Amino acid sequence: MEMIWMSLLLLCLLLVFLAAGLWVAFSLTTIGCIALYFFSGIPVGDSLSTAFYSASVSWDLAALPMFIWMGEVLFRSRLSEEMFRGISPWVGKVPGRLLHTNIIGCGIFAAISGSSAATAATIGKMSIPELSQRGYNKNQILGTLAGSATLGLLIPPSIILIVYGVATEQSIARLFVAGILPGLLLMALFGGYVMIWSLMNPSGIPAGEAESFSFAEKVRRSRPLVPVMLLIIGVIGSIYAGLASPTESAAIGVALAHLLSWKSGSMNWTTFVKGLMGTVKTSSMIAFILVGAHFLTSSMGFTGIPRELAAWINTLGLEPYMLLMALTLFFILLGCFLDGISVVVLTTSVILPMVEAAGIDPLWFGIYLVTVVEMSQITPPVGFNLFVIQGLTGENILRIAWAALPYFLLILSGVVLITLFPEIVTYLPGKMGN
Repeated sequence: MEMIWMSLLLLCLLLVFLAAGLWVAFSLTTIGCIALYFFSGIPVGDSLSTAFYSASVSWDLAALPMFIWMGEVLFRSRLSEEMFRGISPWVGKVPGRLLHTNIIGCGIFAAISGSSAATAATIGKMSIPELSQRGYNKNQILGTLAGSATLGLLIPPSIILIVYGVATEQSIARLFVAGILPGLLLMALFGGYVMIWSLMNPSGIPAGEAESFSFAEKVRRSRPLVPVMLLIIGVIGSIYAGLASPTESAAIGVALAHLLSWKSGSMNWTTFVKGLMGTVKTSSMIAFILVGAHFLTSSMGFTGIPRELAAWINTLGLEPYMLLMALTLFFILLGCFLDGISVVVLTTSVILPMVEAAGIDPLWFGIYLVTVVEMSQITPPVGFNLFVIQGLTGENILRIAWAALPYFLLILSGVVLITLFPEIVTYLPGKMGN
């Protein structure tokens, strides 16, 4: 029981620091120092320097700025316009019509940006004015965009999967591949919902605006998508086949992204500098949080708190399903106040020993965790996708959250499906090359 009270005290202190506006990295580091000083005999300075150094020299972490840079370059290219033109001919006759461009467009951009906020901003700038002008239901425009943009966290190359892999020492390549089928599952759930909604609410879809194209014309109009699809296949396919590590494929992806941007006429000195500076800012922020999280993890290990908590959880005799249900509620609540990366780095050091003690595969748990964290992107008050879409539209954030509610429930359904059928996550990693 003493360990439980220690844990609650440290948790309350962490929440106080975060509520006071202290940076997440500083908050994590301060809690680690307090834990070491008061609850262990380990010198704080020695542990701090060792943890900071070991977290900073991780080779796996080199993939992080590369994938961020690739997304920054393509974010500033004409990709979104080309994606709309390339996708729209294929969905003109499908119930829901051009609403599906939000879902498919977000899925494609998620596979080359790794960022949920970047996906929402890029696709939203193109789709919101276009769909609004054509007369589509406003709530569905906002909802499909908010929900589908969360795919940026799950579909590889995902920034948050790199963070989880580094924090838990899991294979980033296998995490990337494990996220493919769950990402496609969520896209299918979103698309199915849009089709059902449009059949039940025909007034929300403009009448008579669908265009008929021959197959050859559809292929011709989709030609601008070919380089992007080749980029996705090259990056993810090389990892799946075991031909390249995530870091190596990220470097290739950056070079190809610059080439695509140059070929489309979007690349100039201004966009190059903006992309580079955006990469530096985002990478530094995430790396700083990871360093603080690594120190907190090592501090918790020295105090013995995770081990004791895991043992205490085991004494409760919770079935794995009950444990996952409790964790889902916990992560949803935490996600209402923290961004996804902070949720992952704050919880893995304490939660993972419990999960492993319950016999749950850490690889599967990583995909489960990221899928749950996806929901936090569309829950107020700290839903990043909601803020991005509010900036694009000027709409009330509560209206956007209401429009995104069905997609929140669909993501929750996805969590249930991968829990009942874990092979959705584990099948592709099991087929990977060495």
